[in-house]
Amino acid sequence: MSIMHQNNKAPNHTHLKRHEVHQVIIIGSGPAGFTAALYTGRANLKPIVFEGDQPGGQLTITTEVENYPGFEHGIQGPELMDVLRKQAQRFGADCKFETVTAVDLSKRPFKISAGDKIYYTDSVIISTGARAKLLNIPSEELYMGYGVSACATCDGFFFKNQDVLVVGGGDTAMEESNYLTRFCNSVTIVHRRDEFRASQIMLQRAQENPKIKWRTNQDIVEVLGSLDDKGHKIVTGAILRNTKTGKTENVATNGIFVAIGHSPNTELFRSLIDMNELGYIETKGKTSFTNIPGVFACGDCQDHVYRQAVTAAGTGCIAAIDAERWLDANPLIYGYEPTNDITDIIMEEEIPQRV
Repeated sequence: MSIMHQNNKAPNHTHLKRHEVHQVIIIGSGPAGFTAALYTGRANLKPIVFEGDQPGGQLTITTEVENYPGFEHGIQGPELMDVLRKQAQRFGADCKFETVTAVDLSKRPFKISAGDKIYYTDSVIISTGARAKLLNIPSEELYMGYGVSACATCDGFFFKNQDVLVVGGGDTAMEESNYLTRFCNSVTIVHRRDEFRASQIMLQRAQENPKIKWRTNQDIVEVLGSLDDKGHKIVTGAILRNTKTGKTENVATNGIFVAIGHSPNTELFRSLIDMNELGYIETKGKTSFTNIPGVFACGDCQDHVYRQAVTAAGTGCIAAIDAERWLDANPLIYGYEPTNDITDIIMEEEIPQRV
């Protein structure tokens, strides 16, 4: 069976008129959502993009982005998202600064609730992203992007020959610590216990790295910082607390990397779409197809491996092309009015779409 012609128990007709049903709605923004909007816009599908609680995604809370292709001297995260948004809008994307509160994916057209309105759509692209698990202390938020980071791959380059702390005890913390030793003078892993969740091989690699130091049974209770000579915020240290004795200690550092995991923003789709044990949406093979025909997923809500802006943009392109081709292969009949003849009786039995 071609993946473009999947069985769908929902009827392939609707009483709604063509103008009442959008061809594609994109839930979420960021590099994945905006790229999907760009491609579907250029395909004349007139996408609607619901940007959600954090318009532009995680890059709006970062500063310098140097690893996104096309910007030789780097670009600020919020500026990059604004460029991508305007590019998608140029081709007809309708970007709404609203949050989707409910979805009905039981049949086509799908029903999307946002604000006080209900939208009907022939297809859905989910690009709700993920969020880093953080320490949830005010000073962490104050210095996020100014010495506090949740992505070593993104920001490690900025800490050449400096000393940094990495918070965490799992594989992510070990991997990011090893990566940071390529640039940093020293990397100190701070972990609240003296036992680690990391796999043995990842832990061993970190333990054998001469640049990595250890502070176990400790956690960070405060990020310390100041302004540099140009008036920019910088991290200068952290207050560490011993989890057994409660004693605190000031430790000097140039940066803090929080590596305690990520959570996909997929709560809205729980029990509706197939997900893995961590809550990431599962897609089929190298495509963006979910288990629901006509619903596609891209970006960090389905990618728990790479989590980069450029890979998110790539999957946004995949989702848009998948959606465009799927819509061509699985058209809806609009304005359907049932009668009593045998054809209508058969259609009302919800024949699966052609395979």
